[in-house]
Amino acid sequence: MPVSARIVLAAVIATSLASASVAMAGTTYTDTRVAADTGTASPIGHWQIQDTAKAQSDGATISKHGFATKDWYPVTGRATVMAGLLENDVFKFDVFHSDNLRAVQVPDASGNLFVTPWWYRAGFELSEAEGTRHTLLRTHGIIAAADAWVNGQKVADHADLAGAYPEHDIDVTRWVHAGANVVALKVYPGDPRMSLSIGWVDWNPTPPDNNMGPWRGVDIVQTGPVALSAPHVAPTLSTDLAQATLAVTVTATNLDAVAHDVTVSGTAADKPVQQTVRLSPGEAKVVSLASGSAPVVTLDHPKVWWPIGMGEHPLYRMAVTATVDGAPSDRAATNFGVRRVESTLTRQGYRQFIINGQPLLIRGGGWAPDMFLRDDPARMEAEFSYVVNLGLNTIRSEGKLENERFYDLADRNGILVLPGWECCDKWEAAAQTGGEPWTDADMRVAQASMASEARLLRNHPSVIGFYIGSDHAPPPALAKMYMDTLRAERWSLPVISAAIDVTTAEAGPSGMKMAGPYDWIPPSYWYADKLGAAFGFDSEVSAGAVIPRLEDVQRMLSPQEQEALWRYPETRQYHASADWSTFAVLTPFDTALAKRYGAPTDLADYVAKAQLDNYDNVRAQFEAFNARMGAANPATGVIYWMLNNAWPSLHWHLYDYYLNPAGAYYGAKKANEPLHIQYSYDSRSIVVVNHTLEQRRGLQASVKVRNLDGSVRYDKQVQRIDLLGNHAQTVLDLPSVAGLSTVYFVELALTEADGKPVSRNVYWLSTRKDTLDWPKSNWYLTPVVQYGDFSALASLPKATREVRASTVRDGDYAVTTVTLSIPSSSPSAAVQEHLAIRRGAKGELALPVTWSDNDVTLWPGESVVLTARYPAQGTAGTVVEVSGWNTPAAQVVAGATQGTKH
Repeated sequence: MPVSARIVLAAVIATSLASASVAMAGTTYTDTRVAADTGTASPIGHWQIQDTAKAQSDGATISKHGFATKDWYPVTGRATVMAGLLENDVFKFDVFHSDNLRAVQVPDASGNLFVTPWWYRAGFELSEAEGTRHTLLRTHGIIAAADAWVNGQKVADHADLAGAYPEHDIDVTRWVHAGANVVALKVYPGDPRMSLSIGWVDWNPTPPDNNMGPWRGVDIVQTGPVALSAPHVAPTLSTDLAQATLAVTVTATNLDAVAHDVTVSGTAADKPVQQTVRLSPGEAKVVSLASGSAPVVTLDHPKVWWPIGMGEHPLYRMAVTATVDGAPSDRAATNFGVRRVESTLTRQGYRQFIINGQPLLIRGGGWAPDMFLRDDPARMEAEFSYVVNLGLNTIRSEGKLENERFYDLADRNGILVLPGWECCDKWEAAAQTGGEPWTDADMRVAQASMASEARLLRNHPSVIGFYIGSDHAPPPALAKMYMDTLRAERWSLPVISAAIDVTTAEAGPSGMKMAGPYDWIPPSYWYADKLGAAFGFDSEVSAGAVIPRLEDVQRMLSPQEQEALWRYPETRQYHASADWSTFAVLTPFDTALAKRYGAPTDLADYVAKAQLDNYDNVRAQFEAFNARMGAANPATGVIYWMLNNAWPSLHWHLYDYYLNPAGAYYGAKKANEPLHIQYSYDSRSIVVVNHTLEQRRGLQASVKVRNLDGSVRYDKQVQRIDLLGNHAQTVLDLPSVAGLSTVYFVELALTEADGKPVSRNVYWLSTRKDTLDWPKSNWYLTPVVQYGDFSALASLPKATREVRASTVRDGDYAVTTVTLSIPSSSPSAAVQEHLAIRRGAKGELALPVTWSDNDVTLWPGESVVLTARYPAQGTAGTVVEVSGWNTPAAQVVAGATQGTKH
């Protein structure tokens, strides 16, 4: 951006800040009303925030009732500073469009917005208390650190209240009273290279505020003389799954200056548990709860929690109350699941996860929250619906660890989670050459972070391990601290040294590989026997660039950036990666696209070709790992890099920031079907895959090879396929076929014995093979010396289609059913038919949306029925929009069995 433009934008920001302060001055601010009962935690619902450069009073003054805040910004309870400013519409432009975000980093008239601390101030109301009552201020992590004040009294210093993840309870009883109270946080700015906070590396630009703020929220807790925390249920499941024992514990803390006898009682899985202990003043004790005379709860024929696709995901409940002198003092509760997690190493040294005695192929994606850490429960739920719809079974979180809601959703949906610390900032500085050595304060924050995360994660059956390192293993002293902390918190799951192939004395061999690629390679790459190909457990890998659909490209990029995207492959794109990153240019992807499909003629042509490429490549990645589940050098896990993006991006996602599924999404969805038929790029074998535990008998496969004109050059039916559960099986080796066109198709179908469709899969292949230059590989790319030739696809005649659609209401959702047919008279197959739902002919896309299938290819005389599920907002104006590689875009009203022909 030219310097003159940046100066203008800086002035705009300064004006916007001033006008926003005035505009928000009349906003009604409501104090948080704290629940009156003991054993309650009331989240602070709203803050008022302001830069200390403008609000220059001290904490004692700001935290007193009656302090004037007319120029402050009201924000939600989990807002970072940037999130809060966006809530207040401070920036009069879309910070996610083009490179507008650069302007936010320009100093305004009073200096840079984010180099000085910011105040967070909130009022809360307490009821009159009966009996002994304690009020705790509970923080769940602050970036980067904060001083805390309550009613004019400083109650915590930023030296102690530091780090993105530690949870802290501060007893503020002596400084609060019935009625109106005030809490104020002086939040200090952080730099992820210097503090244990959150960094973004090359995922996206750095947030201007470095995510400063109480991003996980703050609670006001009411308790009696003894507080309960960290409820824990540790299940042990027998090998035959017929019996489980539950070790039930909770931490009891005496907040008083006198000793107390406390009885903790309640239920775990509806079985009574109880224990009485004596606590000295200030003492905290882990209380083991007995069930009658037994030290554990025993469940016969327990409801076993399974990952998605392998069984149900039932949850149990533990809930206990502490009683002191006959009165309830505090409560604690948690959900938990009964399952057994093991991991072993293959003969080649790769990690194999085993759940309830069943080895499984980990098929997942890397998680990214919103770039400004904005808390959006509806969006998070929608993203989990996409993970389920994609057929994935795992999410990996490299740092940016989420709150309880995330893991609750994972539990309910059967999605496994592999969390861990992040790479490339302070978290790994001690392990990297030239990294700053950690101070004792750093070690304390890291230890508190590990302890807090262990307590948060350990009850969730979805969580199956923890990475204590990512791109580097932690050095011995740090690794030992992590392991000691996890043991102290009764962590029973695998601990992984790092996401790379490394062994540490403390955690043993990682069983992982991180060998790239992160940039474009052809689909055949995944079937090789080296680097990031399909063997072992690959902790993060993909073919790089993923291009959203045209409407999203136009939404995120300026006209100049749009032109550069298809015309100038060497141009750095702000929405590809961080400015300094290798991935800020899309040259490998763009070169491959032009060489394989033909040079793009305009933006729409570029995007259309990108959808073909993304679908093909992402499908191949997951399918290659499918095919080698039981190979001599088995594939045990693959994490697609990445699942999603923190902002609109041209790189690394299965669905884009706007939640608009495109080619990559539907390629992944196709590959991850529970029962699936697929083609192998290396051996030309046809493989059927069963990701369920149920054995399937009598399946049938149909294999057709078609020329570009649709003529069938090979047709084979495979009868009576008996497929074991959790298994991949070759059913046919496709022979050489003579007389193929330069581009040809392989059409696969898997059906039940009665002909009921199970899986359908279509490939477009070239007689000219992609050839890789393996010796010249680097950490992110293997060069290509010969590209496949798919340019003949451009010569396909325009196909015709028939579409019928109808919509019904299902609670809060609408379900649209579409019958898509290619009439026998069509001059060509219809390739990559994409369906979308609009709210009216010119309305917005209905998002999020989950389709039964999409991006389908059909030949004349073929038909398919597809369904879409999406939030209902009235169905009268529902329109199905259909577009394809060689068909014109068209719209059909999804009413009562209406149809049209194009």
